[in-house]
Amino acid sequence: MYIPEINRVEDRETALAFMCANPFAILVCNIDDGPFATHLPVVVAERDGNVSLRAHVAKSNPHWRFLDQEQRTDMLVIFHGPHAYISPALYELRDSVPTWNYATVHAYGRGKILSSDDDKQQVLTELIAQFDASYLDQWNSLGEQYHTRMLNNIVAFEIAVSRLEGKFKLSQNRTRTEQENVIQALGLSADSAVSGVAQLMRQRGLGAK
Repeated sequence: MYIPEINRVEDRETALAFMCANPFAILVCNIDDGPFATHLPVVVAERDGNVSLRAHVAKSNPHWRFLDQEQRTDMLVIFHGPHAYISPALYELRDSVPTWNYATVHAYGRGKILSSDDDKQQVLTELIAQFDASYLDQWNSLGEQYHTRMLNNIVAFEIAVSRLEGKFKLSQNRTRTEQENVIQALGLSADSAVSGVAQLMRQRGLGAK
């Protein structure tokens, strides 16, 4: 990913927090006729300084076959956050052009299939606990036959992250006044993807305040 130094996120904890806050990611693998992508929720875990990503796909999705074949090469998981069009009308200098503000983290690593029912059950439990904890008791109360049928229809996997790239393009190259103009304008939007940029800019210490 092209990252101008002014937009680079160097802090690992910042990148991990962003990934956890934006867990609906894009998994990309290379295949013979080009890239193959799947959109999916991901559990981000850090243990003993090592970061791993755990998720599952439907067995009918051929992506898991590519993942299994790529155990010796890195794959890419894209975590994408808020984004917004930035009008040059918000700048002090008239000779300015439009742009787009956004935040993203790219995680690279090698994956492995988690084939046992216990592993698949653990991944499901982690996903449910993260996204719908109130459903966990209901899931656990369902019969073994139902669980077995569901588990047979998914493929769970884990990616050991070897490299993180973070890019927060948030008008860092503009004046404090212009940054404040951007924050104020985007903050008025009812679209959370747009207002989220304003919030992130404020969190990063940008703007006049």
